Amino acid sequence: MHEKNYTPKPLDTSDIPLSDDIMELTEKLAKNTHDVWAVERRAQGWRYGEQRNDAEKLHPCLVEYEELSDDEKKFDRNTALETLKCIIKLGYKIVKNDSQSDR
Repeated sequence: MHEKNYTPKPLDTSDIPLSDDIMELTEKLAKNTHDVWAVERRAQGWRYGEQRNDAEKLHPCLVEYEELSDDEKKFDRNTALETLKCIIKLGYKIVKNDSQSDR
């Protein structure tokens, strides 16, 4: 068995600037991140509840992304933002294909 001395060590992405297009992409990814989470929760039997209740599988965040509080959106935004920065830090380029429609 492993000891639980886990120390998170994410890449330092503080030096990665993001363009306006990438910042716009961040919000789209944050919404999608929330939707993926919500699909998984529902598949596990969770449903909306005004208060979180793990025993009854109720969660107040099982709502549209736009209905989340700014604090709740911040978690999804940060996940998306850091993922994009990590992609760039690792040497990949993100290029928008203008022929793709926004969905």
